Amino acid sequence: MRPMTRKALLTTLSATALAATLTAPAHAAAQAPQLAWQPCAEKDGRECATLQVPLDYSDPDGPTADIAVSRLRSDHPQARRGTLLLIPGGPGGSGRAWLAGTGKRLRTETGGAYDIVSLDPRGTGGSTQADCGIPEDDRRLVDFRPWPGSDGDISATVARARRIADACARNGGALVRSLSTANEVRDIDRFRQALGEEKLSAWGVSYGTYVGAVYAQKYPQHTDRWVLDSSGDPDPERVERGWLANMSRGADDRFPDFAAWASDPARGADRPATKAADVRPMFLALAAELDRTPRKFADTGHELTGNLLRQVMQNSLYSDAAFPKLADLIRAARGTGPLTVPDPMPKPLSQADAAVATGVLCNDVANWPRSVAAYTRAVAADRARHPLTAGMPAGITPCSFWKTPPTEKPTRITPDGPSNILMIQNLRDPATPYAGALKMRAAFGGRARMVTVDGGGHGVYLDGGNACGDAAVTRFLVRGDRAGDVVCAAG
Repeated sequence: MRPMTRKALLTTLSATALAATLTAPAHAAAQAPQLAWQPCAEKDGRECATLQVPLDYSDPDGPTADIAVSRLRSDHPQARRGTLLLIPGGPGGSGRAWLAGTGKRLRTETGGAYDIVSLDPRGTGGSTQADCGIPEDDRRLVDFRPWPGSDGDISATVARARRIADACARNGGALVRSLSTANEVRDIDRFRQALGEEKLSAWGVSYGTYVGAVYAQKYPQHTDRWVLDSSGDPDPERVERGWLANMSRGADDRFPDFAAWASDPARGADRPATKAADVRPMFLALAAELDRTPRKFADTGHELTGNLLRQVMQNSLYSDAAFPKLADLIRAARGTGPLTVPDPMPKPLSQADAAVATGVLCNDVANWPRSVAAYTRAVAADRARHPLTAGMPAGITPCSFWKTPPTEKPTRITPDGPSNILMIQNLRDPATPYAGALKMRAAFGGRARMVTVDGGGHGVYLDGGNACGDAAVTRFLVRGDRAGDVVCAAG
């Protein structure tokens, strides 16, 4: 999906296993879980605790997992109106790390209106960690993602997908089988019970918007003010696999922002091109050259291949702040001397991040095609339509070889429920394109309103620098103000 920052959390695949029904048996629900809050190890004003949850909610007295949770209390108790949950992306992003990095700013922004809480989803972070025993080479993001060979060949990605699926079946155990959006939603509601709250407010980002949407569908009576930031298409036929496929369009939508930045005369002699129109063909030609003749990083010995350049590009589109490092890499790769620029991806994903990302994807959805020939055709077509991403978003994943079928169907989002949802979305989002967010908006109908920001990047509120968008979300969280759908101009 560090402690990983919010941006990096969104770069992994996804994985999930579903357990029985979304409502726990009555006798289990009656026993509200307890939390023993203590100052977090970082001594930063947050409190930390551990929440026990059933691995399988249909067996509430069976094996359990630990969920690491944290809280930043309101600094203006007289202004406090409730509890606000941060729902991280990923799947597998650390909510506690997000709260540590953003909580105080959010508390100030909202005037202490909330105790702010979050959790590390089961399987990752400070929670009971998942481990599939995936080889290190298969956990490097450029390999973990299904980038095809330079000629479009997918044989290496097929073999890798089989290895990862086999490793999770062999080593992942009940915890990996329990990873799912539905179980994360259940865990969140158990957290709500432990907090003693009848309702929660929430701010979900990226994959966290899907978790938030499913929670709002399953537990509408427990939702207060609900913010979904950077949403994907929630259609049960499109979740997970469709989100990956949409990254092709997302890169095409967003790349012109980088091209304009990279050719801006303000960059001076360091700019990779003098005209925005030249940046895309230059990038494509450079990636093709690195396909033929990779170069090595002096610091790690890893190869800079065309696919690694493409992966760095895709990651860099998440934030304007990452543009300079992409430009530095492009300049270095076009040079002739030693490749002394730092390796932008020196370390693989952790075992926990890889297991959770894979597990949620594969346990959530049953309709992953299993035909290698069909993927070969899909990759070829996607490469032709979207050369920036070279067919990766249409590639094969371990889900095509997953050993255990989902136990639940994806949730359909409907207009049934309270009208208390505010969506916010960039027009040029590289990971969850605007077209997908419109599908989420349509699914909720009258329950939602949407703030569209004329900007690029993944993640908007308190992240993209758009004062209009930030103010709209803050007004909603503090005062409940939510007009009709609005558009915020750039800047």
